Amino acid sequence: MAKRCVLIVLDSLGVGALPDAPEFGDAGSNTLGHICDSLEVSLPNMASLGLGLIGDFKNIPKVGKATGAFGRMAEQSPGKDTTTGHWELMGVTIDKPFNTFPNGFPAEAIAEFERRAGVKTLCNRPASGTEIINQLGQAHVETGALIVYTSADPVFQIAAHESVVPIARLYELCELAFEILTPLGISRVIARPFEGEFPNFSRTYRRRDFSVNPPSESVLDALVAAGHHVASIGKIGQIYAGQGISSDQKSKDNDDGMTHTIAALGQQEGGLIFTNLVDFDMKYGHRRDPIGYGKALMAFDGRLPELMAAMRDEDLLILTADHGNDPTYRGTDHTREYVPVMVYGHNLAGGQNLGTRECFADLGATVASYLGVVWSGAGSSFLGELT
Repeated sequence: MAKRCVLIVLDSLGVGALPDAPEFGDAGSNTLGHICDSLEVSLPNMASLGLGLIGDFKNIPKVGKATGAFGRMAEQSPGKDTTTGHWELMGVTIDKPFNTFPNGFPAEAIAEFERRAGVKTLCNRPASGTEIINQLGQAHVETGALIVYTSADPVFQIAAHESVVPIARLYELCELAFEILTPLGISRVIARPFEGEFPNFSRTYRRRDFSVNPPSESVLDALVAAGHHVASIGKIGQIYAGQGISSDQKSKDNDDGMTHTIAALGQQEGGLIFTNLVDFDMKYGHRRDPIGYGKALMAFDGRLPELMAAMRDEDLLILTADHGNDPTYRGTDHTREYVPVMVYGHNLAGGQNLGTRECFADLGATVASYLGVVWSGAGSSFLGELT
């Protein structure tokens, strides 16, 4: 029977500041550690896999013999954004970071976008997505002007009420912005639709990311070229601009993402099932909500037995993250941190300490090796250490 690998990215679950975190303004950050300090978490299934052995986290026990392999990974690429982290997980490292715009985008770029879009804009500065629709949502509804903003990430975001700008039109506007703004060095344009009435606006699940192409072949490309099916769940397909993706399933939230992942195990015969659970980052990290983040982690942990029960004996499950987003840290931005890596399989003995990996790409190299695909790009497989 064909081998399968399930890779789940717990978006933003950092496990402690990297040595170069001070260069990014993130000294002392620790997403999981500070969540555990904020409320009494209970994560028995991830603790069993070895989560507590990766670091010192309150109420996460250090088990005597983990059922999985465990360790942490350092990011080699100079960034702490979604695109950079995900690319590196699949063997694509970059030497130069994307550009960010802490003072907003150049006036001439905004003017060109307004001219070609035939619509005015509001904001053009870094902002929290939920706060900015509360501040400017009513003005947008009354005038039709688009809310455009950025963050500490290299992104251009467009927020619009679905009753004012139909979703298909919002996507068209994002494609136009992508053409104008990506030459400035950003990685993504993000559609941020919302609904409701003031003061109770809320973002909808029809968010969409328009991403630049990875600059080189990724492990995903190698898997597809070798005949493997790569299933994307959540925003994975958008992050890689569709490259190396066989099928793409959107998800409404973390729970829906887990449901689709478990369903894929009942349908897909071989290859990779690659899932991003974005709520940790979008709903709780950026909103600086450690209580909500902790509860979301407990909800995920509660579904792990269901996922494991759907696995075949030869399946491999890997849990990791793409960056940190410490909900107790100043500001609302990502944090430069180590990320966890935990590996489970019914036939694996467990208990292997993978230590500190020097590059996220070690994970992608391991996936390729497990599925029998030759990978000569970045990263060193730790498959031998699992067996």
